[in-house]
Amino acid sequence: MIIIITGATHTGKTNLAQIMLEKYKYPYLPIDHLKMGLIRSGNTDLTPYDDDKLTTYLWPVVKEMIKTAIENKQNMIIEGCYIPFDWRNSFDDTYLKHIKYICLAFSDEYIDKHYNDIKKYSNVIENRIADDIQIDKLKKDNKYYIEGCTKYNENIIIINDNYENEIKSLLDDKLKR
Repeated sequence: MIIIITGATHTGKTNLAQIMLEKYKYPYLPIDHLKMGLIRSGNTDLTPYDDDKLTTYLWPVVKEMIKTAIENKQNMIIEGCYIPFDWRNSFDDTYLKHIKYICLAFSDEYIDKHYNDIKKYSNVIENRIADDIQIDKLKKDNKYYIEGCTKYNENIIIINDNYENEIKSLLDDKLKR
């Protein structure tokens, strides 16, 4: 099984991937590592701030990695924000039946109520060098994912109240669908 974890900034994508690694023993690929490897090695002129261009640049590589893992009957978690909303168009049914898509987003209410917690846990798995995320940017980014998933009829987990309970519920349902 391939599990794609995507979503808005600071929603715990990497944390969820780490939890799944520990619970299910599926290796994971943080797309940010691929991105930074390509940027730091000089294989692209893109910067970490070129989000739209990075999705276009990285997705062709990531989708072929997914296909290769499926063909080799390997489990893998792909985690990051560089997954296009129309990702399903990259695969036929032979591949799609082996892929689970998870998108995480916060509601505006959650952001208002838990903004300090979001900032507090932003480095729980990775060290963010510059992390001055503002509440308006968080809301805008989360709205973008909610609207994109809605437009493409993708399942999205919108965290409204209790983050830990939402993630636990998601983990309990992971292999059932």
